Amino acid sequence: MRVSEAVIDRLVENGIDTLFGIPGKQTLPLNEAVDERNDVEFVMARHETAVSHQAWGYAETSGEMAATVVIPGPGDMNAMNGLKNAKNDCTPVLHVAVETEPELRGGDGIHETPPDTYENVVKENITVQTPQSTIAELERAIDVARTPPNGPVRIGIPKNFLPMDVSLAEPGRDGPTSGGGVPAETISAGASLLADAKAPIVIAGGGVRASGASDELRSLAERLEAPVVTTYKGKGVFPDDHELSAGTLCGGSGTAIKTCLAEADAALGVGTDFDAVTTKGWSIDVPDDLVHVTLEATDVGTGYEPTVSIVADAGRTLSALEDELAGREIANRDGGERARRTRNAIADRLSELAAVDEPPVTSVSALEALREAIPRDSVVAVDAGGFRLWALVAFEAYAPRDYVNPGSWATMGTGVPSAIGAAVANPDQDIVAITGDGGLMMCVHELHTIADEGLDVTVVVLDNDDYAIISEEAERSYRMDAGEYGWSETPIDFQSVAGGMGLETRRAETPAEIAETVGDAIGTAGPVLVEIPTDPYEPQSGVWMNES
Repeated sequence: MRVSEAVIDRLVENGIDTLFGIPGKQTLPLNEAVDERNDVEFVMARHETAVSHQAWGYAETSGEMAATVVIPGPGDMNAMNGLKNAKNDCTPVLHVAVETEPELRGGDGIHETPPDTYENVVKENITVQTPQSTIAELERAIDVARTPPNGPVRIGIPKNFLPMDVSLAEPGRDGPTSGGGVPAETISAGASLLADAKAPIVIAGGGVRASGASDELRSLAERLEAPVVTTYKGKGVFPDDHELSAGTLCGGSGTAIKTCLAEADAALGVGTDFDAVTTKGWSIDVPDDLVHVTLEATDVGTGYEPTVSIVADAGRTLSALEDELAGREIANRDGGERARRTRNAIADRLSELAAVDEPPVTSVSALEALREAIPRDSVVAVDAGGFRLWALVAFEAYAPRDYVNPGSWATMGTGVPSAIGAAVANPDQDIVAITGDGGLMMCVHELHTIADEGLDVTVVVLDNDDYAIISEEAERSYRMDAGEYGWSETPIDFQSVAGGMGLETRRAETPAEIAETVGDAIGTAGPVLVEIPTDPYEPQSGVWMNES
């Protein structure tokens, strides 16, 4: 069997039936192998940067892994942005790169890039050394990507290996590991700390989503009667409308969440690495009595010194903690009241911006109207940018796989590509991408992918004709003019752009129009873009939410 055919066979056998990519002369043997069968789908993007974002969105919203296929050099390096995003988010992606032939390496062959260029943007970088070892190395790459903590793995297969018909070595394998057991003695210590606390709090991160442990999180929080704060990547793992929800800890968080954390006398941090973005460089106070649960040992003690450290899977640990707590006396607490005070304080701070109902609306009033229009069980893919911080604060999420946004990498241009991945992975759900004009222009070509694939995606662009989060900082801190990095004199007509690529288009300017128009767009078969003008001079969340 040809190596190219064996690669596709093995992907499908491992449950990987979707490939995102852009074909090139080097990838054609793989594309031919895909074309010859009907149990695998190749989604053709318009730029390699979008390819890895699409696979990331697929995995984030489905819990399953997709593959990416690109050419060497430019293709690989364009995809690096999304691979680093997936690495930071611990999202499993198999990145298949077609490498320069070994005998030509070092001779500046077309698109040649040293394979070690990619070492720091993936969990592991594997270069296939012989054609016979291709499948064994592919199996290893899949296992590494799926072994917690998950992550993207790059496997480079030389171009000249793909058409070869050789005897392929079969690997001995046990499959991906589950992250190991939970240490009973440490669980007992953590349970004691939490049971003895008078005002505990839970900080939940993306590891809860990766573990599929939202039910366990909810059950333990209710047993402890502890408010739950989520991180950027944890948003959605605990329903924002639950009585114990206390919001999202992020760059847009304000005094309300900080107060809730300060009032706590113990914390359970689960599935989070307490990264510098979430904690504003570890400047946010976390209780000294801290139980930290993470799968990455090197995260322990970074930023905060835990009282109890547990390097284990979030779901197993949450279940073990609850089992341990079941036989213990837990005093009555006011967790629901603390969470309610926090939510009310956030709502009070947002109220002035939410009340704007004349164009141009604020991001907050637009997002509240969007939440009204978007069905509860829809998948919402949110791009990076100033409005993303407002979304983390003001837009409710209810399920772990139904809200996707980039974590600490915070790269713009992910909204539309990740919605494409979500639509391919979840064809029976409504898919909505929320993006800004800046982020959309970084991936505007993927509107054509949506149209060409016939994906039922609603793209909402909050258009303020500005890199407003940058302009605001430039004016506030660097004596530059208001709107320094805007283009109000040369505005983009996104309806014309999207219409020219084959999407239906709408425009809405007030909250009432937004709710009606977006609801109609979601109910329309096929892709629709809705353009919403927003105020370029609105305050940014990191400033507004921290003012009294």
